[in-house]
This record gives sequence, C-alpha cells and structure tokens, in this order.
Amino acid sequence: MMIMKQMLEALQLKRKNTGTKQLKTIWGEQIDKEHVLEEYPRPQMVRDNYTILNGIYQYAFTGSSEMPSCYDGEILVPFSPETEMSGVGRQLQPNEYLWYERSFILEQLPKGKRLLLHFGACDERCRVYINGEQVGTHAGGYQAFYFDITAFIKEGENKLQVCVKDVSDTSYHGRGKQKLKNGGMFYTAQSGIWQTVWYEWVPEIYVQSMHIIPHFDEDSVEIELFTNEEGKFLPYKVYIFDRGHLISEMSIEDGHKMMLPIPNKKAWSPVSPFLYDVTIMYGEDFIQSYFGMRHFSVEKDSNGILRLCLNHVPYFQNGILDQGYWPESLLTPISDEAMIYDIQEAKNQGFNMIRKHCKIEPMRWYYHCDRLGMLVWQDMINGGVEYNPFKTTYIPTAIRKLQQLKDSHHVFHGRANAKGRKEWKKECIETIEQLYNCTSICTWVLFNEGWGQFDAEENTQMVLEKDNTRIIDSHSGWFDQGAGDMRSVHIYFFELAVEKGLNKPFVISEYGGLAYGVKEHSYSEDIYGYANYENATDYKKAYKEMMDKIQKLKREGLAAAVYTQLADVEEEVNGILTYDRKISKLD
Repeated sequence: MMIMKQMLEALQLKRKNTGTKQLKTIWGEQIDKEHVLEEYPRPQMVRDNYTILNGIYQYAFTGSSEMPSCYDGEILVPFSPETEMSGVGRQLQPNEYLWYERSFILEQLPKGKRLLLHFGACDERCRVYINGEQVGTHAGGYQAFYFDITAFIKEGENKLQVCVKDVSDTSYHGRGKQKLKNGGMFYTAQSGIWQTVWYEWVPEIYVQSMHIIPHFDEDSVEIELFTNEEGKFLPYKVYIFDRGHLISEMSIEDGHKMMLPIPNKKAWSPVSPFLYDVTIMYGEDFIQSYFGMRHFSVEKDSNGILRLCLNHVPYFQNGILDQGYWPESLLTPISDEAMIYDIQEAKNQGFNMIRKHCKIEPMRWYYHCDRLGMLVWQDMINGGVEYNPFKTTYIPTAIRKLQQLKDSHHVFHGRANAKGRKEWKKECIETIEQLYNCTSICTWVLFNEGWGQFDAEENTQMVLEKDNTRIIDSHSGWFDQGAGDMRSVHIYFFELAVEKGLNKPFVISEYGGLAYGVKEHSYSEDIYGYANYENATDYKKAYKEMMDKIQKLKREGLAAAVYTQLADVEEEVNGILTYDRKISKLD
C-alpha cells in the first residue's frame, strides 16, 4: 500500500488544470521560414538530383474527403497544424479531414528519368494528388513513403494536394505517446505532414532500397540491392572509401548482392565512430552511402555473466530515454542543429546510448547518432485501443506478480482487433526496413509496458527473421513472455537491484524519472514525475546517488540501464533538460 501511495503522490493524478505556457527553443526563435529543414533528408541513400518541398502550403479543415473549393489559410510544412510553428495552432479532430495544397515548377522533364515524391512521415493516413489525379495512398503515421509521379507531372506548374485523416487515440492505429486529451505521460496529439517532403529524379531502372550488412568477424561488408524491376538486375559497381582513399571495389554483371573485403578494418563504437563511405553505380543510378563496422551480441564476461557486447567486448550501455518532443513543433525537430544538440548533450552527460521512445525520428537524426557515436535502442510504435493506466502501468508497478500476465489475452492489452494486430506487424517490418542501414541502432524494442502488446514470442521471431544482426528487447517494462535477448525491467519507486540467476543479460530499461520543474521553462504547473524535487540542490543530489547506484549494479551484473529522460515533455518534468532546451538541470 505504501508503494501505491508513493506512486499516486508522485504522479499527481489529480491535475490542477492551471493552463499551459507556450515555450520556444532557440532554434524556433531563429527559424528562417523560407528555408526549413533543407538538408538532404536521407543520408543513408543519397542522390544529388533532389528538391525540398518544405515551406508554405495552403490548408483547409473539412468535414468530408471531397477536395475543398477554398482554403482556410497558410501552413508551414513540415510542422503539424497543432503546433505553434505551423502558424495554425488547431487540432485535427477524428471526424475531420486536413487538406494541403501547393504548386511546384518543373522547367523540363528529363528523358529517361522518373520522378519520385517522398514524404518523411504523415500522420496518420493520407491520399496524395498531382494535378488533380490521385497518385497513391498511405497508412502509418511514422513511416516514410514515396510515390512514382512520373505519369502525372507536366512541364511548368504542377499542383500537389494531400488529404489527411487521423483518428489519433480513438482507434487501434499506431500513435506512440499522442493523446487528444493530453496529460501526464501522454502528450498533445498531432496530425498531417510532420517530416520533410521532397522529390528526386531517378533513372528508368533504379534502386528502391538496399541493405548494407557489416560482417565484422569476416572483415567484409555485404551490399544487397532491391530495384524497381523485381528479378531483373543490371551490372553494377561498388566502391568503398576510407576518408577519401579507395580501399575496396567490386563489379557484378548479374545478381543483387555482393561481398566486399574491408582490409585493416576500423571498428565503429561510441568512442570511435568511424564510418566508411560507399559509392554505388547501378546502371545509370548513382548512390552514395556509408556504414560502420560493428557487431552486436550477447556473450559472457570473464566472470561468466551474460553481457551485451559491442564488437565481442562486454560494453555497458549507459542509456537515456528520449521522446523527441519540442515545445513549438511537437514531434518535428526544428532543425539539424536541434537534433545534434540533443544527441551531443546526452553524450556530454556520459550517456552512450539513447532509447528512442515510441517514435521514429527523421533519418538525419540517426545519421547524426552514427557519426557522433551514440548507440540507439529503437522502440516500435505502439497502438491498440485506449490503455487503462491502472491495469497496464500502476498495478503492475506495485504488484510485480502481475508483470507476468500472458499477452495472448488480447483484450487485456487492447489488442482484440485482428486488423490492428496485422497493422502493427506490417508497420514493425516497415520500420526495420527503413532504419536497416543505421549503424547506431543496436536494439529493436517491440513493446513498452504492455501498451498494445500481443504475442511477443511470435513477433520476436518475426523480427529475428527480418534482422538477425541486432539485439531484441521484446517487452520493455513488464509482461515478459520469455522471448527476446534480455530480461528488461522498469524500476520506479523500488530500490534498484539486479536479478540473479538469469539465462539472459539483465537490463533496467527505465529508471529514475526524477522530476524538477524550472518555473520559467515549464509548460505547466501540473507536474508529472516519479519523485518530485523543489530545488536544484536536492535534485542534483538525488541524481548523483542514482548514477552511483547504477555504477555499483554494473559491477554486479547490470548490462544496460536507461534513465528517464533527456528532456521535459509538457507536464512531464523529469528531463535533465527543460522542454525548451534552454536549461540543463545538472549544470
């Protein structure tokens, strides 16, 4: 009962409803609306003939899916209409549609070329039109997608329109931490286009995607191409460079994969994040990429304790939870500099791993982790019908025996709908495919605290078959079904300790959550956290004691730990940075 009382006090379930404050980061204050997120959006697969379509669009909220005859005003893409940065500041409701429109100019249509229109992400379902004709549809609020629009374009002015539907947390669709009625550990829902829109010219036969697979033990790298003509392959060449010096090359006349040697390999790690450059020439398609030579595994240390290993060496992963929210732009990072700042601040505080929580970042974020040296645990996007916090969070936290509840009880976990379960599987595989070539991603996290969890054992096997090069955390928190590569627990309110006698590495995948609200830099006077502090001195003392405890547990067998969290988010003030990133609470 004492634990439950502490929980209720810390979480402050009786909200004051004191109102909120619009905060802004320095990047939001300095933004040039004529030049928004103009960097190449996909560093893992670069072509040089591209155009960014971020900027001012016309928008309209409508009650039907019919094209509007007029628009409500202007919106700054790629910021969702719910954000201050978009210039709109209005919530898309589940019974509404959101329309976008803008024009772009094509001065000429190159012969023998195709035009691909890319969206980094659009929440949650959309239809895309070019010059009044529908070119395709997409479902999934976090995954990137594209359409071949060659047949729909013309020389001169072209019109792009997008129709969006987003029911947020009123259905079983994947949504992450978004909630129409935000509060506590759930945040303002957003909708629509929230990552970069862009197009690129490609040859008639082009590379759709590729896998770059380091074979650390064999001193080699595997390149596998997937093209728009399935089963047909053109001759292609691959060149690998070490800081501009050609170290390996290979040509192939037929087939889609090759193995290239990496002489005198340089291992990638957070301490030494060395990246090799790759050039691929597939027919007329010219692509540049990169990779790091690294290997993730579970192995015993000199004392016989199972550890998470990097390049076959036990490597304690000192992690921090990162939700990737911003006060003026929600899930959309305002700039490249903002992304870099968060990653670098985590490194500055001694963390070597970020758990990306219930969100897929723009591809440039992962590139910065790759080049700066930051391991990443990537959460899948949770869904299912509305969670009962007492069933999924509070009671399992207090009564540990309930943490073993079987996830075949689909109703309990909000997964009774078979379409929803199928949709999660599809988006899980799409996520892995999208992020496959990110050097820094070492772990896939399938489910968190039972939110929309189902059939973890089966889904773990599905992920393993898709990608056997990374570690799998099948159940972060509780509802452990015995699957995956680690025993992954959340410890709040109880003393931090290591479970003994396991046949897997033991990790504390969430702990801490120390709450300290800096008044002028807080979103609300309503406070959510797991232990509340009134002043900086007490907060810093508690934080140091907790970090000292983690170091002690490391020696006892702890393989990884994830502190909650990097930055405040709305009412949740347990970040080491304020929501506006202007104050580090540890300074």
